[in-house]
Amino acid sequence: MTYMFKYDTVHGQWKHHEVKVKDSKTLLFGEKEVAVFGCRNPEEIPWAAAGAEYVVESTGVFTDKDKAAAHIKGGAKKVIISAPSKDAPMFVCGVNEKEYKSDIDIVSNASCTTNCLAPLAKVINDRFGIVEGLMTTVHAMTATQKTVDGPSSKDWRGGRAASFNIIPSSTGAAKRLLARCSQSLTES
Repeated sequence: MTYMFKYDTVHGQWKHHEVKVKDSKTLLFGEKEVAVFGCRNPEEIPWAAAGAEYVVESTGVFTDKDKAAAHIKGGAKKVIISAPSKDAPMFVCGVNEKEYKSDIDIVSNASCTTNCLAPLAKVINDRFGIVEGLMTTVHAMTATQKTVDGPSSKDWRGGRAASFNIIPSSTGAAKRLLARCSQSLTES
């Protein structure tokens, strides 16, 4: 794990301070201790004992409220899902963050696509109104895509090597937030 913090193909080498292993459950970033857990099930992670109140769920696995609630069983007070969720309330800064109430324990911060489009769409809709629109996004390669051709459970295009292909895909992320703007917005 320390190797991955020190060296990153995209971001380059970590140069801020030394990263090293203190013991089997602790990394040192300079003098700052960071607890490391190797639990497959989030409810087994001792969040409260580690002093963690807010957990950012970024695995892409626990994206609905029931699954994300496992972090709360582990002692977290709040969970922020860093992906769209089918049932957790979704908040995007500049769009609807003022609707958040402190009694909500699990929220979604939507997707990168939604965070790019929704604030702009809100400004345009609030000022001028949106009658009809079409959204197209071009996204960099992601960790869920294939590095070489192989089978895909989604569709045949998803099985193509991402670094050599433009792979069409759909996103439902913006639908709930953009529904407020207009019923005639579509995604491509």
